[in-house]
Amino acid sequence: MKIITYPTVIYTFIAVLLLTFSASTAAKKRCKPLLAKLHHIQTMQRKGYSLKRGETLRVKEDKARDKWWQCEHSSLASFKVKYGKINKKSKKQSKKKKLAKNSIHYSQMKIKRSQLVNKVARFNQGSAIVIKAKYQGDKKWAWLQFYQQPIKCQRPKNLNVFAYCSEDKQQQQGVFEQKYNR
Repeated sequence: MKIITYPTVIYTFIAVLLLTFSASTAAKKRCKPLLAKLHHIQTMQRKGYSLKRGETLRVKEDKARDKWWQCEHSSLASFKVKYGKINKKSKKQSKKKKLAKNSIHYSQMKIKRSQLVNKVARFNQGSAIVIKAKYQGDKKWAWLQFYQQPIKCQRPKNLNVFAYCSEDKQQQQGVFEQKYNR
């Protein structure tokens, strides 16, 4: 029978401790990007969003948390079997595809915007803008004497009253034009 000495126990304990510590440290380094992704999704959830966006963020958060948890509590080999290895080339290619897709989208937006700009009526900004009333001089004084604004038109409370007031004013203008031109 072999006698276990005190230094042997201590060396064995230290060796086991170092092996477990290095494995957990490697796991933390390996899972750090997954934890960062989880924190990023949680940051987006703290901002304002619509109901549909909230549901998609919740699903993304659940997936990211599961993936991070599996990474923390499994070996590297079992994690790669379940989730596969992330290929950096495929990420670069997908980024290029995204950029190409976005550039097409933005160029289409520029075309639409330029078409809208062409349709918008432009005015000469170099000259002064002059706003004239419908009537000038003596005709204006005659109109002010002729026009009788209804009491409810002084401060219209709803759209129906406002429409009535506009139509009444146009009718009075028609009558005024006929009488003034005689």
